[in-house]
Parts: sequence; C-alpha cells; structure tokens
Amino acid sequence: MTDSPARPDTPAATTRRATNSVTLTDVASLANVSPQTVSRTIRNPQLVSRATLERVKWAIATTGYVPNLAASNLASNRSRTVAAIIPTISASVFADALHGLDQVLAPQGYQLFIGATDYSPEHEEELIRAFMGRRPDGIFIVGTNHTPGATLLLKNSGIPVVEAWNWTETPIDNLVGFSNWNAINAVLEYAVGKGYRHPTFAGSFQSGDSRAVDRQASFNQNVRRLLPGEPIRVVDSGTNVIDMETGVELLDRTLAEHPETDVLMFASDVFATGALLACARRGIAVPDDLAIIGFGDFEVARHLVPTLTTVALPNEEIGSRAGRLLLDRMSGAVSGAEQVDLGFSVIPRDSA
Repeated sequence: MTDSPARPDTPAATTRRATNSVTLTDVASLANVSPQTVSRTIRNPQLVSRATLERVKWAIATTGYVPNLAASNLASNRSRTVAAIIPTISASVFADALHGLDQVLAPQGYQLFIGATDYSPEHEEELIRAFMGRRPDGIFIVGTNHTPGATLLLKNSGIPVVEAWNWTETPIDNLVGFSNWNAINAVLEYAVGKGYRHPTFAGSFQSGDSRAVDRQASFNQNVRRLLPGEPIRVVDSGTNVIDMETGVELLDRTLAEHPETDVLMFASDVFATGALLACARRGIAVPDDLAIIGFGDFEVARHLVPTLTTVALPNEEIGSRAGRLLLDRMSGAVSGAEQVDLGFSVIPRDSA
C-alpha cells in the first residue's frame, strides 16, 4: 500500500460517479485501503492515523460517496437522531432552544427531527407516535402537560426524554426549564413595587398552551394576594396568531374594556412590541399614561423607544442543557433522570 492518494480520474471513480452507485468498496479501492478501514474511519475517525483519515476523506469527496446510515443504524440499533417537538417553528424563543440543542448534539453525530404541534395536544400525540416509528435515540419536547396517550407513549418508549419550558413536580423523565407561575408572580411584584395598582394581563391563553395558562393562573392568584379587592383584568386574544398586530388589538381592547389600567402586562414581547409602537403613533405616553411590560426579552426589547421592561428566559441554555442530558443518557454515562431549574430574570427598563 502507498500513502499517496490515487488519481481522481481513475476508472473506478469516474464510472461509479456517472452511475450514482458508489459503494464503500469503491472508496476503499480509490483510497488504497481495505473496506473495513473505510468503515472504521467513518464510524470512529479517532482510531485511524491522520494519513489514512485524509486519504479516505479525499476518496469520499472524489467519488461522492454517501454512507448508508440506515444499514449502519440497523446493525447498531441506534438511529443517531433526536426528535424535537415544539409548539411552533415561527417563534424565535423555540428557535433559540433548537439552536442550543443542535450545537450540543451535532458534533456527536446526532441529527434533529423537528415537529410543531401548533399548540394542539392531540397533534403533539400524533407527532410522538410518528417519531417513535422512526426510532429516535432521544426526545426533546416543549411542555409538561400531555394527553394520557402521549404520556403513556413517552413513559413506555424506553428512550431518554427531556421536557422543557415549564416546571412540574411529576416529570416523565428529565426536565429543563423554569416556573412560568413564579415568573409572572415576580414581574407582578415588580409592577406593584413601582406603584402600579390597576394591572391588566393580555395574551393568547389557548387551552393547549399550558405555559400561558399557568401565567394567567399566576396573575389571577397574585393580584388577589398583592392587591386585595382589585378586579382581575385579563384580555385573551383567543386563537389569533402571535404577532404585533394582535398586540395592537389587545391594546385597543384593554383601553376600551379596562380604561383604568395603569400597567399592561403581556404574555409575550411580540404583543408588547406591537402595543408599544401603537402607543407611540397615537401619542400615548409610556410609561406616564400607560406602563407596558413584556415577556421573553426578545432582541427588539432593548431597542424600542422606550426600551421594554420584560422577563428574560434562558432560551438557548434550555436547549444546550437538554442536549447534554440526552447525550449522557444515550451514551449510558448516566442512568437516572435529572431536573434542572434554569430560572428567569425580571429586566427593568423604561416602559414600566
């Protein structure tokens, strides 16, 4: 054998590329190594010499060879995939978490299957069932409330599961998140401490979004605790999309239905941004005429005029911590489940 790579225009390379049927044997022949060496280089590159690694990589690039992962996964009983189930792909907070998850898993050879529930528990169960058929090595799922069928599937799957973005005393397996109830309590205490006495909470409180439901329940309970006798003011956008236009509609409804409101708390920075910009157009002084508070600390929050008081969440860290928990379990390094509370932060700015 020789360490010099074969010429890229050898008959084996050109013929196989022309027919789109390049095999591992073709790569081995071009690289002048055995098929077993090619297989070892692909699966465990750290086990071969640098010269062999470079030669096999060159041969793969020259021939356009794509390893048959399905056959390899079938033999090893591992798919090298993780299913990620999120409420919607359009929200940047979940995109941040997926980025953190992928940053941890991709270097270890894992790929993500991504599914969006559109806040439907029934669709979530359908996604879980569909992904189970593809045998993922782990599951990342936003939320801790599931249908009985989904809960049974996750518990009986025999694979590591990480629930995220909320808190529960009875997780299915691993849990990474924060308490939405505590977050609303903290920001309401902040508002009351600033002297506001007539809060209204506005957002989309769909039954399928347990996190939003928890936020509303916390608002209701803590208004009674902090402001005895004060009416509970909640404005629900229903099934409207989560965008800035809906934030303007929520502002309009609040001004019409609860004109005494002195601080308007939103369940998302998206809604708060739309409302704050509408106030600027209409000459409503924020915070003098009406204070506005968001939730999520999106990038735009610090660039608005006035800057937006909000709640910062560890979006990307949720994904990266979940990725590390899954890796530990999938590799067998850790056998037990872990619950990680990453907390939140109230970010005081100029809007309240």
